[in-house]
Amino acid sequence: MNAEIITIGDEILIGQIVDTNSQWIGQQLNKIGVSVYQITSIQDDKEHILNALKEAQERVGIVIITGGLGPTKDDITKKTMAEFFNDGKVIEYPEVVVHIQKMFKKYNIPYKKVQQYQAQLPSKATLLMNNLGTAPGMWFYENNTVFVSLPGVPYEMKGLITHQVLPRIQKKFKLPFIIHKTIMTYGQGESTIAERIEDFENNLPPDIKLAYLPSFGRVRLRLSAKGENKEELETALNAKVNEVYQLIPEIITGLDDDSSLEKKVGELLKKSNQTIATAESLTGGKIAATLVSVAGSSAYYKGSFVTYSAETKIKLLDVSAETIKKHTVVSGEVALEMARGVKEKLQTNYAIAVTGNAGPTADHNDKSVGLVYIAFVSDDKEIVQEFNFGQPREKVINRTVSKALEILQKEIH
Repeated sequence: MNAEIITIGDEILIGQIVDTNSQWIGQQLNKIGVSVYQITSIQDDKEHILNALKEAQERVGIVIITGGLGPTKDDITKKTMAEFFNDGKVIEYPEVVVHIQKMFKKYNIPYKKVQQYQAQLPSKATLLMNNLGTAPGMWFYENNTVFVSLPGVPYEMKGLITHQVLPRIQKKFKLPFIIHKTIMTYGQGESTIAERIEDFENNLPPDIKLAYLPSFGRVRLRLSAKGENKEELETALNAKVNEVYQLIPEIITGLDDDSSLEKKVGELLKKSNQTIATAESLTGGKIAATLVSVAGSSAYYKGSFVTYSAETKIKLLDVSAETIKKHTVVSGEVALEMARGVKEKLQTNYAIAVTGNAGPTADHNDKSVGLVYIAFVSDDKEIVQEFNFGQPREKVINRTVSKALEILQKEIH
């Protein structure tokens, strides 16, 4: 079964908000065996909506629409849906009126007659009660296609999808199983990995697909299978995962997003009951933010110094002014003194520090844009590595973060 997601709202098209609804809906549909065929974003315009619905009906069996529901004049989805289904009759649901009144009373908001419009649905619609908001969802079925219209407010949409839409879809359709296994890698680019596992990829059976999902310093390898027998799919995918592990073992951190580098670093530190601190210049605290994104990181992460200027490096981390004068702030020598300084200040087992030129200009030194130094210090070891991550600025910063985490995973013991 294929589905299409249609998001309605000028605010999405002009970039005022990011469409996270479609991403989340796609994930939930995939879990129950529904493949998303297309995602479309359109204006709050009647003709545009009508065309999108007509085209979607020709492509898929499930159409999910978010946005454009409410009491105001610019919320035209309900009227347009009624026109699409040639439905001139309206039904008012007293339970929705009571629900809206209770919500307004709870938050001390005066109830206005205009709100009652939200309780009025086209007669061909099945009411989807929105317990978290005032605009109910609508379920239509015509010409072998399900149409679901939901409010665009994320938490309201999620409640309706979870408790009403997904159970109805599962009851109405016989759905296959869709299973993914995602292998997390680091340290090598997509093309290098593809070359190393080329024979494996060429010999995959037709019911198993491989996708490369690259980001800064990391590549996720997603193996996917779709079929009627869940156990057989699991067995087949696990066998292929094991093959990949044998081909590129040294760059794999684990399966799925739970095996991120930051989580692996945290697990190593917890296991050895050790601590770490960070000192950052060009990354502006992003290494710290990544490490503390892991639940329970307070057990091993002690803090960070973001020393963006030469003055703060000297004042907060005891970096020598002479070292800066001789080598500039973008140097291995300064990175090493930063790492030593933060380790001493926060009394940790490990420390890592970064300094470099993220761009777009080289500031007040002669070092090229993209040049980065990363220093690692432990109780018995000190290392400094030089990298050139090129441009643009965002790439340099993100690759610095990834490389710092790679070094930590390698060196912590």
